[in-house]
Amino acid sequence: MQISLLKTKIHRATVTHSELNYEGSIAIDELLLQACGIREFEQVHVWDVSNGARFTTYALRADAGSGVISLNGGAARHVQVGDLVIIAAFATMTEQEATAFKPKLVYVDGQNRITHTNDSIPKQAA
Repeated sequence: MQISLLKTKIHRATVTHSELNYEGSIAIDELLLQACGIREFEQVHVWDVSNGARFTTYALRADAGSGVISLNGGAARHVQVGDLVIIAAFATMTEQEATAFKPKLVYVDGQNRITHTNDSIPKQAA
């Protein structure tokens, strides 16, 4: 049996650009892509914390250290510059592979600079 698990996420990144007339995708600072293991052209899910929009697109590389998070093409209609987004990618694996798997979780500040990373999410309290 194959199951799909969270492979990685960039948590609460700030949208820096929204380019309706650019070829569709999300451009992400290369340092963030490297830290979380998202490959260029990999499918990603984008969840806008600010307005509740949820959509799927693919990742493109922005200049390393730029802090760029740019939603392009049709995806630009779902966000505003300044919105907070979660960018996630999933992986399909066997249940045996899943027992040892740990996701790469990347947390950023308001300028999309990495503050810390983790491989688990604390248990939610009641």
